[in-house]
Amino acid sequence: MSTTTALPAHRAPDSFAILLMIGLCAIWGLQQVAIKTTNAAVPPVFQAGLRSTIAALLVWAWARSRGTPLFRDDGTLGAGLFAGVLFAAEFVCIFFGLTLTSASRMAVFLYTAPCFTALGLHWFVDGERMRRIQWLGIVVAFAGIALAFADGFLHPDAGATASAAHGSALAGAAGDALGVLAGIAWAATTVVVRGSRLAQTSASKTLFYQLTVSAVVLLALALTLGEVRVESVTPLAFASLAYQAVIVAFVSYLLWFWLLTRYIASRLSVFSFLTPMFGVTFGVLLLGESFSARFLIAALLVLTGIALVNAPAKR
Repeated sequence: MSTTTALPAHRAPDSFAILLMIGLCAIWGLQQVAIKTTNAAVPPVFQAGLRSTIAALLVWAWARSRGTPLFRDDGTLGAGLFAGVLFAAEFVCIFFGLTLTSASRMAVFLYTAPCFTALGLHWFVDGERMRRIQWLGIVVAFAGIALAFADGFLHPDAGATASAAHGSALAGAAGDALGVLAGIAWAATTVVVRGSRLAQTSASKTLFYQLTVSAVVLLALALTLGEVRVESVTPLAFASLAYQAVIVAFVSYLLWFWLLTRYIASRLSVFSFLTPMFGVTFGVLLLGESFSARFLIAALLVLTGIALVNAPAKR
């Protein structure tokens, strides 16, 4: 019995898909700034739960306005619920991981996701197999991410980290492991969407599954942790939460799942290496953070890796 899933052929990203992915990565990179500006008003887990709830309502309204059925039995329920649990697990791992390790280390371990995505798609989905040059591109791009955030490894005591506060290397290792688990959950979500009947349903329904399940899980977790509260809400915090819910969780994720129904997922996912690079860039521009020449070299490595993965095969 074959371990792969035969699905309708998807094509390599064209110029439209590439430009759209770059725009999505910029949106996701700016999200990190938005989360930071909202944390003082709304605790992180409750913030993520609210974001998913608002976005789920927007997806429902969007689907209703377009006549797209969300509740029709089309055989996607099992895969949809599973993808929703994975989607929620990713955010849970990130939240708890950041209480144990630094943001720089979390960024590196979280962005192992495109590597796991390529492996999962290569093994389980026909039409997603990678050539040697493309695997090299994955390695080069990940090396760029590791170089960009090397300070988090060379100087682990810099910044406010839980491992420094408790003097516990074991806690830091646990946080790193949660970062890897978050990357695996992210990759598994993409593989489930691409390798199941979700690949043949609407992007709206695929996203609705994930948002509704994650909203329930995250709000329940926030209630358990005693985080269901709102402090003094500033206009900036309100705008930041609106950005996360409307632009990120609704618009950008809807476009992402639409892309997955048409293009080779492994070639799309490698573009996500750009997200933390955009995050650093926006941190410099909007929060006054600094960066070194190492970051420019790292950005070049990421771009080189993306180019290798999307290079056309020699005839």
